Amino acid sequence: MFTPIDPHLHQPQVYLDANATTAVLPEIADIVSHTMQVCFGNPSSSHITGIKAKHLMEETRQLAKQVIGAQTGHILFTSGATEGIQTAIVSALLAIKEHDIAEPILMYGATEHKAVPNTLAHWNSVLGINATMMAISVDQDGLLDHDFIAEHVGQALMICTMAVNNETGVCQDLALLEQVIRANNPSVAWMVDCVQALGKLDLAISETTIDYAPFSGHKLYAPKGIGFLYIREHSPYTPFIAGGGQESGMRSGTENLPGIAGLNRLFSLLIDPQQSVFKPHQQLHSYREQLEKALRSVFPKIVFNHRFDLSVPTTLNFAVKNISSKEIMDLFDAAGIRVSAGSACSSGASRSYVLDAMSVDNWQSENAIRLSFGPAATQVEIDEACKRITQLKSVLASACLVISDSQVTEQEVCALGLSQYKHQGACCWLFVTDEKEAVIIDPIIELLPRLMNVIQGQKLTLKAMLATHQHAHDEPLASYYSLAGLTQPDNLDLLGWPNQIDDIQIGRYQLMRISTPGHNENSVSYLLMDQDKVVICFCGDLILPGGLGRTNLDDSDPAQMYDSLLSLSQRLSSDSVLCSSHDYAQSFAIDWHSQQAINPLLNHVVTQQIDKQEFIKQKQASDQSLAAQVEYFCGAVVSPASHSLVEKSLPAALSLIAEEGAILLDIRESYEHSASQLATLLNINEQHVRNVPLNRISDAIWQKRLDPKQSYVLICRSGNRSRQACLNLQQLGFEQVYNIRGGLALL
Repeated sequence: MFTPIDPHLHQPQVYLDANATTAVLPEIADIVSHTMQVCFGNPSSSHITGIKAKHLMEETRQLAKQVIGAQTGHILFTSGATEGIQTAIVSALLAIKEHDIAEPILMYGATEHKAVPNTLAHWNSVLGINATMMAISVDQDGLLDHDFIAEHVGQALMICTMAVNNETGVCQDLALLEQVIRANNPSVAWMVDCVQALGKLDLAISETTIDYAPFSGHKLYAPKGIGFLYIREHSPYTPFIAGGGQESGMRSGTENLPGIAGLNRLFSLLIDPQQSVFKPHQQLHSYREQLEKALRSVFPKIVFNHRFDLSVPTTLNFAVKNISSKEIMDLFDAAGIRVSAGSACSSGASRSYVLDAMSVDNWQSENAIRLSFGPAATQVEIDEACKRITQLKSVLASACLVISDSQVTEQEVCALGLSQYKHQGACCWLFVTDEKEAVIIDPIIELLPRLMNVIQGQKLTLKAMLATHQHAHDEPLASYYSLAGLTQPDNLDLLGWPNQIDDIQIGRYQLMRISTPGHNENSVSYLLMDQDKVVICFCGDLILPGGLGRTNLDDSDPAQMYDSLLSLSQRLSSDSVLCSSHDYAQSFAIDWHSQQAINPLLNHVVTQQIDKQEFIKQKQASDQSLAAQVEYFCGAVVSPASHSLVEKSLPAALSLIAEEGAILLDIRESYEHSASQLATLLNINEQHVRNVPLNRISDAIWQKRLDPKQSYVLICRSGNRSRQACLNLQQLGFEQVYNIRGGLALL
């Protein structure tokens, strides 16, 4: 019988991404709901219900002034910070459109939220102002360069800075900043993004000459869709939204009264000395210290990307040497811990522009993680977060992401068999025998630290480090040994093969080398032999999933590639697994039979349907077509999947498991799988759950641990990786594979 999902089995989340958004506090949610149902009047209505609504709105406006220390000026309710930024910038630019500055500039901090420079650039163009955009550099601590401001602000039509950075929590000294700005340009329009300052810094806006300050509710426990903009008395203002004249003609449209009511309750809490919801700074600093200690216990090579004494205590931005931000995010997500890689608005980026502006090392920017909590966090929540984080230490050690001092007995994922490691489409392969003898094929410099973690953590014997080919721009193999902290063996050829040796014994397997030129003149393929059968072929860039390597390089030769393909075909079996040095098609695993099925040109060569001259003609045409593409790699002609993907909802997938004996295949990394315990989470028998990470699909295929006749339901965090794995398995002849739509995210 089908067992429905029991929501009580779900692991409670530890939410540490408060800089992106926060949950609405219960007392705020209550007042929002009350306003929707009881005090729902239109503030523009003249009857009693409308008058009550108007009173609530004006009371909230006065509370906002108290919270930000604004005895004068205007408070304008907006839909959020972005609207406030638009309103401020449009107002300032329209007011100075008819300027007399010879070479006008628009200044903004290099670490500003992207909403600021993007808005400046947009309206600079739309309004025809055509000022030069100028980013204000920051030092290594993230502080704005005051000398740079002093030098250029005299030509500025507007300057935009922020109080607290959303990625690092770094605070700017607004008093010193004001001195520099006003000493060199008393009248320039100055906007300060105060979104991350609300509830974390004591603000006294009226004591400054800040012209505009946008705020957002959802960053501090109020609903999304509500914010407010402070406008200094007599600063230029133009309504950004025209219409019915609400907000005294400053912003038309019926006011978001439930959202304003939420702000009312938020402001009341912030100014109430008796409240216990928002914690004092001393306690917030203690929270950060506890989280820092937990992180350091798990990640020995952790680096924090900002100075704590210059930052609000609710933000920790860190990076871990040799562990990517994606790996940490996936691991934390699996453990029910929510963090982000930099700003939520730029989470698709591969590195942090904020940290780049601070001139940190590349690896820190690429591996950056932002952990943030709100000022209403409780000790119970911090305790649970620290507990959850420290529990990951053994998971990381068993996955060889860190080296542990303790002896780890379970090493199922990082070692035995075949593992694929990828970096920007390039593939590196690690093969390990039962005797813990290992060989690395096509090493990638960026992945060497990770591979050394595996080798050292599992006490493997590295028999060889081999390349399948070398281009003129490639690093010499000696540098790989050096970076890996290893001594290079004597008498190795250019690709790492020992001179005067025909094969390398690896446990019970033999590794043979055959010359397969074509992609370049020194290309070779390595054949892993189990007795007389080739079980794995490391073919470099000779054959790529769905295509062939380029033959239009200086040392390429399509005629040689033709001969190499024929030579290789005589040695391979239909189920020999091919391991290429690039995988742009996200195939993960492919065997000789499947490769021919999806690669027409290869199939025509192997079956001798075309001769060498025709192959050269077709290959040159293929390379020419590839060269016209935007991204021109080492060669790939990706074939579309021959089967349509079947996606199932989670209840339908669980029914398939319970009633038809399907296997739930978790294709996340082992550390994600270990951190989440799927069988318990979904209330199914452990025998119906298997973990085969993407980089281990090739291992499962060559060792026949997956049965093409078996029914598999694939799952990952979001449904994206499992979707790609389904397509890959379909290429390999698996007909009963299904993807769980939305993955674990939609549980």
